[in-house]
Amino acid sequence: MIINEYKAFEPLVAVDDLLPMLDQISIFGGLTEPQLYKVLKRLKRVHYARQELIFRQGDQPSNIYIVISGRVRLVFDIDKHPLSKGEFGPGACFGETAVIGIQSHSVSTLAVEPTELMVLSKEALMSLFEEEVEVFSRLILNIAREASRRLHKTDELLLHYIHDHDQ
Repeated sequence: MIINEYKAFEPLVAVDDLLPMLDQISIFGGLTEPQLYKVLKRLKRVHYARQELIFRQGDQPSNIYIVISGRVRLVFDIDKHPLSKGEFGPGACFGETAVIGIQSHSVSTLAVEPTELMVLSKEALMSLFEEEVEVFSRLILNIAREASRRLHKTDELLLHYIHDHDQ
């Protein structure tokens, strides 16, 4: 595993090429094209090599990530007994609930293969709050909906697990 604490974020280029993908990303749901451009101008991009760590479980959140290309694996307790939780591919968003909840990351993430991500920093998100409150509100609502969907899915898995072990 490669650990690079200081990744260089670059400007997002070819923005028009990303618009079709943004329609598929749940946190951008319901945003008009002009509103999407207000978000896009705040996004950066970053590249990760195969097996490069993106963030570590317990780190303080600083960014919301969206996979442009490649794959990202979620891993619990990466230093002691790694347990893979799942993988995200193009269009997937992660890190958003930690940023909004102001809680440390509950998992580590690493690039499974060469991966390019879009990044919305906490500072860029707060600039939307100050300058584009309607866009900010829609993003927060969408993040809350996505967190609720994930929690519902987790509840179903837990109930299924409990049911299977009670018999």
